[in-house]
Formats: sequence, structure tokens, C-alpha cells
Amino acid sequence: MGELSTGLRRATAEIHERAHRSTYMAALLDGRLPLSAYTLLAQQYLAIYGALEATGDALAADPAAGPFVIDELRRLPALRRDVTALGGSVDSPRVLPATGAYVARLREAATDAPVFVAHHYTRYLGDLAGGQVVRRMLERTYGVTGPGALFYDFSALGSPSVFRKRYRTLLDGAPFDEIEQRRAADEAVRAFELNIAVFDELAEATGLPAAA
Repeated sequence: MGELSTGLRRATAEIHERAHRSTYMAALLDGRLPLSAYTLLAQQYLAIYGALEATGDALAADPAAGPFVIDELRRLPALRRDVTALGGSVDSPRVLPATGAYVARLREAATDAPVFVAHHYTRYLGDLAGGQVVRRMLERTYGVTGPGALFYDFSALGSPSVFRKRYRTLLDGAPFDEIEQRRAADEAVRAFELNIAVFDELAEATGLPAAA
């Protein structure tokens, strides 16, 4: 078997670049959208991470998935505070259809460790790295620090580079055979596709074209 961390990175390289070309994210990072457009994104994350972390809890005793259920990574408590601070609804957030499809797939992962690990990888590592750009934008453009931007505060993990090394070790030590590793890689691509669909609907909701 090859290293799962390498397989995931190679499988998602092309679609990762496509996700970066989202017109919604480009406009948000350029400061061309109102803060309400970010609030809508935070509400999508509330639904997505609610499903992802519930799935993690369901798989906590699984020998392959359990080691990935890391309390310091949990985003849901921060997202609840963020959405409240931004004026959105925590109890009945506005959930776009693409987000509903994403959530449905995450719930299906509750019985499938390779699928869960693929989604865990794409979400948390992406937000740990690229999310810091969004955090700086929130402060620079909208003056949002603390509640409203807590989602991007990973200080509980300590050094990001040390954590990423720990995470790669977890991936490469996961007891997946070659077929399960391929399934995880395929699912990671699917996770990016689901995320891109959310960005496309966010673009439409904010009056932007869906694709760059």
C-alpha cells in the first residue's frame, strides 16, 4: 500500500485548484461582498460541520476513524458563536440545496470509515491552512475579530505545522487496504465537488456568476 496522505494529495490536486477559482471566494477575499454574504457561508458551515462532527462521534469507537475524532479540531461550538455574532440564525440557518446534498453525504459516511476520513481530511486541513486567509480578510475588510471569526481560530491545536505532521502520520497509519485507500481518494474528490457546488450556489445567492 502507498501512503494515504500522498494518495489524497495527488487525487485532489486538480480539483483543489478549481475550488480556489470559485467566483464567490474570489469576490469575498477581494472585499467585494457585503458581510451578509460571509454570514451566509458561515451558516452553510454550521450545517456541514454539524453533520461531519456528528458522524465523527458515531465513528469514535471505529479503529480506523476514531483516531481522527480530535476534540481540539471541533468547529461547531465556534461556528455557533460566529453565526450568532454575525446576526444569522443558529436554530434555523438558511441552508442552500447544495449544502443539503453535502450534509446528506456526510451522514452516509457514519457507517463508512474511509469516506469519513476523506471528508475529515478535505475539510479540516483546508480550513486550517486556507482558512487563515479568510480570517485575515474578515479583520481587514469587515473589522471582524473574535466572535464572527472564531471558526478560523485553531490555537487549541498548538503549532499548525506540528499538527499537520501529526495528521499525516494518522493518515498513513490508518488500517485501510488498497481498495479502501482508493475509495478514500475518490471520496476526497467528491468532497471537493460538493464544496464547489456550495460555492456556486453562494455565488448565485449573492448575484455573482457561478464559475470563474
